[in-house]
Amino acid sequence: MRESTRLLLAWYDAERRILPWREDPTPYHVWLSEIMLQQTRVEAVKDYYARFLEALPDVAALAAADEDTYLKLWEGLGYYSRVRNLHKAAVVIMEEYGGVIPGTAKELQKLPGIGEYTAAAIASIAFGEPVSSVDGNLLRVFARRTLYRESVKDPAAKKAAFAYFMERMPEDRPGDYNQALMDLGATVCLPNGEPECFRCPWAALCEAHQQGAELEVPVVPAKKARRVEHRTVFRVHCGEELLLARRPDTGLLAGLYEFPNTEDGVSPETFLKELGLTAVSTFPLPAAKHIFTHVEWRMTGFDLEVETLDPVRDTDGLFVVHLSELEKYSIPSAFDAFKY
Repeated sequence: MRESTRLLLAWYDAERRILPWREDPTPYHVWLSEIMLQQTRVEAVKDYYARFLEALPDVAALAAADEDTYLKLWEGLGYYSRVRNLHKAAVVIMEEYGGVIPGTAKELQKLPGIGEYTAAAIASIAFGEPVSSVDGNLLRVFARRTLYRESVKDPAAKKAAFAYFMERMPEDRPGDYNQALMDLGATVCLPNGEPECFRCPWAALCEAHQQGAELEVPVVPAKKARRVEHRTVFRVHCGEELLLARRPDTGLLAGLYEFPNTEDGVSPETFLKELGLTAVSTFPLPAAKHIFTHVEWRMTGFDLEVETLDPVRDTDGLFVVHLSELEKYSIPSAFDAFKY
């Protein structure tokens, strides 16, 4: 074992984060946690992970779950295509793999929603396959460790990092090695600021640290500005009933429930008239903002009490629900400011 690998694993044994999926790293647990952790903070995932496992404890339960169930369990995590692919993969595992999650990175990549990184993470952590799982954390560690000055967004950077870490990977602890690098990037070799090199087991070996160039790498191209959309949200209700809409089956927030809204600044009066509804009262709701990866919603809202919701009960895409049943519907966190 290389000295650098020994130093890293010794640090990990002493400093590793205690996380629920690490304490019981079955293939299903590792897979679920890795999908949840994509573009989501660890602390935010813990409660979702526990709730999801309580409702759907294994692959068979996930495969058998209906869409409303798993979407509701995912509500607030965002990127709902991840849980849809999770369900699709569970169905494939039940139908084509006899309910057993495949144990190699190559086979795992055949499943919906499992890319190169996720497959390597599952295979190394749950099955002990010696394969490097290169994500943003590992790219940052690699760039600083070697003073890599090319863009880490280029495929060549990922290929170089993969080769670098594979050369140093211990065959007896591949999962721990990957998780040690994940922890190093997440807690020590920090993004967007000064890394805490005084805590790093590789400080004496790090090219960037030795040359005082920690903030010069990794090299990341500037992000494109997000597109801004202005939306008007309508909370329409009558007595104990509320009007919801369902988004299209493709695109942003596909298939989820929402409060009816428009992108073109339609007035409450015009909106209700088009639906054949009559207002009893109208008052504005506080403005809100929600940021997606490539678009930002800036929203204004109105609470609209109407005489009756009967004219829209059989309208395509609209749903009348009783307030007592509202929790059954997966409404994205983008609309949190307008919920009761």
